[in-house]
Amino acid sequence: MQQARASRPMLGIFWMVLTGLMFVGVTAIVKYVGSDLPAAEGAFLRYLLGLVFVIPMIRPILRARLDRRQVMLFSLRGIVHTGAVILWFYAMSRIPLAEVTAMNYLSPVYVAIGAALFLGERLPPRRLIAVGVALLGAMIILRPGMRVLDPGHVAMLFTALGFAAGYLIAKLMSGEVSAAVVVGMLSITVTIGLAPFAYAVWVTPTLPQVGWMFLVACFATAGHYTMTLAFAAAPLTVTQPATFLQLVWAVILGAVIFAEPIDGWVILGGVVIMASVSFITWREAVALRKSRQSAPATKADIQADVFID
Repeated sequence: MQQARASRPMLGIFWMVLTGLMFVGVTAIVKYVGSDLPAAEGAFLRYLLGLVFVIPMIRPILRARLDRRQVMLFSLRGIVHTGAVILWFYAMSRIPLAEVTAMNYLSPVYVAIGAALFLGERLPPRRLIAVGVALLGAMIILRPGMRVLDPGHVAMLFTALGFAAGYLIAKLMSGEVSAAVVVGMLSITVTIGLAPFAYAVWVTPTLPQVGWMFLVACFATAGHYTMTLAFAAAPLTVTQPATFLQLVWAVILGAVIFAEPIDGWVILGGVVIMASVSFITWREAVALRKSRQSAPATKADIQADVFID
C-alpha cells in the first residue's frame, strides 16, 4: 500500500490542489452570503442540507453497534465541532478571506500539542520548536499591539482549537470503527448540536440562500473526498505542502471578488505556519515509517493513513 501511494506523487498533488479549490470555494460562498444569515443558522443549514450525503453511511453506523463510550466520544466531538463551526461562520463575516484561511493552518499545530498532552504521543524538541514557529506565524498575522484585533480573529483562534479537538477524538475512534462511521456521526451530531443555536437566531432564509448553503455542503463533501484520494495516492509529506495553495486562492478571491486589500503580513504569517506544519508532517511520517519497520501495521495505522475529517 505504501509503495502504491509513493509511486503516484503527482496524482496526490493534483487531488490536493483540487481539494484546496473546493475548500476555498466553501469559504468564498460563506463570505458572499456574509451577515445576511446569522452564523449559527448558516452553519445549521450547511449541515442539514449536507445530510443527503450521509445516507450511504447510515448502514455502516447501524452495523457498528456503538457502545456507550463510543457514543459519548462521538457526542463530545459533535459538541466541540459545533462550537468551532459557529465561530468559523462568524469569523467569515468579520475578517478577510485570506486571514481566515491562514489561521486555519493552526489546527494541525494544535493537534500536535493535543496528541502529546492527551494521547501520550511524544513531542520531541524539533517538533516543539516547529510548534513555536507556527505560533509565531499566528502572531505575525494578528500583530497584537500594532492594529486593532477584530472579534473574528479571536473566533478563528478558538475555531482552530475546536477543529483540532475534534480531530483528536476522530483519530482515537478511527482504530475502532470505519471512516464512514466517523464521518457520518460527525454530520449527524453537529446537525443536532447546531439546531438549538439556529432556532435561537432564526430568520427565514430566501431560496437563493438555501441554494448557496447546499452548494457549500456539496463543495465541502467533495473536498473531503478529494483529500482522501490525495492521501491514498501519495504520502502526507508530498501532499501537505500543496495545501498552502489554499492561501493563494483565498488571497486572489479576496482581492478580485471581495475587494479585500492584499496584506503581506498575512501571507508571511501563513507561509511561516505552513512551513511549520509541513515539518511536523514530515517528522510524523518519518516516525511512522520507523515504527512500521519494527512492527506490523495495525488496523489503526492503516485507517489513520486514509482517514480525513
